[in-house]
Amino acid sequence: QVQLVESGGGLVHTGGSLRLSCAASGRTFSSYVLGWFRQAPGKEREFVARIRWSGSSTYYADSVKGRFTISRDNTKITVYLQMNSLKPEDTAVYYCAAGVYTGRSYLASEYNYWGQGTQVTVSS
Repeated sequence: QVQLVESGGGLVHTGGSLRLSCAASGRTFSSYVLGWFRQAPGKEREFVARIRWSGSSTYYADSVKGRFTISRDNTKITVYLQMNSLKPEDTAVYYCAAGVYTGRSYLASEYNYWGQGTQVTVSS
């Protein structure tokens, strides 16, 4: 099993930055992809970014390209989401997730394990 715990959410003004962390434990992560999703009230959970544990191949949703950066620290078994130039529309609960890489890994159904979420609020 894989366990994921998010942290780092908070309240920032438009244009500010936050770094989210996802501490992971469980199996070896060499075959896994780690993703970030977000869900605003009344909306479906949407893909934000993902990274393959091996090789650090990344992919981003168009809405966050150029502003967000996903990375991982192998020594700490932690995935990060650096969020810059934040906008009010980025406000949501952010979740990290893990699953076996499928070649796409941008659908929630492709992930097997989920963290509890951390709230990000961006004021205008």
